[in-house]
Amino acid sequence: MTSHGADHQAGGTAAGGRYAWIVLSILCFVYVLNFLDRQLLSILAKPIQDELGVSDSQLGRLGGLYFALFYCTISIPVAWLADRTNRVRVLSIACALWSAATIACGLSNSYTQLVVARMAVGIGEAGGVPPSYSIISDYFARDRRGRALGIFNLGPPIGQALGVAFGATIAARYDWRAAFVALGVVGVIAAALVLAIVREPKRGATDPVETASTIENGAMENGTIGFGPAAKAFVANPVLMLAALAAGATQFVTYGSLNFTTLFLMREKGMTLAEIAVWYALLLGIGVSAGIYFSGWLVDRLTGKSRSAYALIPAVGLALAVPPFIGFVHAPTWSVAMLFLIGPTLLNYFYLSPMVALVQNSVAAHQRTLSGAISLLIANLIGLGLGPTYVGAASDWFRVAHPDSPLQLAFYSLVPFYFVAIVLFLMLARMLRREDRRLQRQEPRSVT
Repeated sequence: MTSHGADHQAGGTAAGGRYAWIVLSILCFVYVLNFLDRQLLSILAKPIQDELGVSDSQLGRLGGLYFALFYCTISIPVAWLADRTNRVRVLSIACALWSAATIACGLSNSYTQLVVARMAVGIGEAGGVPPSYSIISDYFARDRRGRALGIFNLGPPIGQALGVAFGATIAARYDWRAAFVALGVVGVIAAALVLAIVREPKRGATDPVETASTIENGAMENGTIGFGPAAKAFVANPVLMLAALAAGATQFVTYGSLNFTTLFLMREKGMTLAEIAVWYALLLGIGVSAGIYFSGWLVDRLTGKSRSAYALIPAVGLALAVPPFIGFVHAPTWSVAMLFLIGPTLLNYFYLSPMVALVQNSVAAHQRTLSGAISLLIANLIGLGLGPTYVGAASDWFRVAHPDSPLQLAFYSLVPFYFVAIVLFLMLARMLRREDRRLQRQEPRSVT
């Protein structure tokens, strides 16, 4: 990189200026495509089932276990590579790969071909989020990072909403295959856009100067830390481990229900693809976006007083989400179900911005990409890998005795997992309070 480019980066990141916001916008757009391509399967589940004869269990494994195994495990070596090379280039290649695989999904003529294509989507998308978290953290200072990450994390709800709107509309007008192909082509164009516009920032550009005491469990090597020391440091940190487990328990509910909500609304509540494209798209786009952004705003506002807010914000959100979730599942018509769905759509995602900010603010700059990937690995193996797989299997199991409402009963069985997540977040809040008190007791001793 030229000195001019380095100066431009330094100015953009240090001030969190206009270029930093341009970068954030582009990364958010790529995240939109990441989640849009990922969610197309659940949005188009009904026509896919009708044409390929796929069961609920097969759908659950396709959107859950099969996808997550590749998405989660590949994210670690990709993050390791991104910590040592150009993160922007890694992100661009990953975007091109998952977009090409999305096109392949639309060309599949059997369940086996669709499985292979979805695995390829998982491999590509593994390189999307961890490098982006690290790039954003180097463009925005700590006191603005929660809000910036909150904006970035609007990618999933916007992707969900656009996926429902465009995916359902294209499928209704043409067929489900055209939706996969069209959106995959957009992703290939976005990959080129990233490479052309986004500049690789200096690592740690917005952080205070690091000293040797901030680097734990391993020697530095070219400004990076090895996977072994980084993984060991993450697993040995009870705060980070508990945060990942709590996020995983939450994702068990969110991914489990999200991957089957469109099918549930169409098959058991009587919605059409055209109605899904309007009403469900609006609900996802507004509700989840508001929940993620508002929780990011709360993080910046409350964690300065106590880091326990990182855990209390999602705990309160999940507790408030339980009653309307039950109302959504029980509602007799799709219109009433959609009204109840506003609550969990808004509140289920109060965990995301706090957990991302907690991990990014708890490790040194050279560990952020890898630590973020380890956190996603744990959470996604639990939530993304097991949530949809469980709901699909439960639906097929309930179908034997209740052929008219198997998904309704499968959704009811998710309620206990809400409370598992709430308990884990409360334990995390208690741990953070204890750590804060310990650090406060140590502060006077360091004053000379």
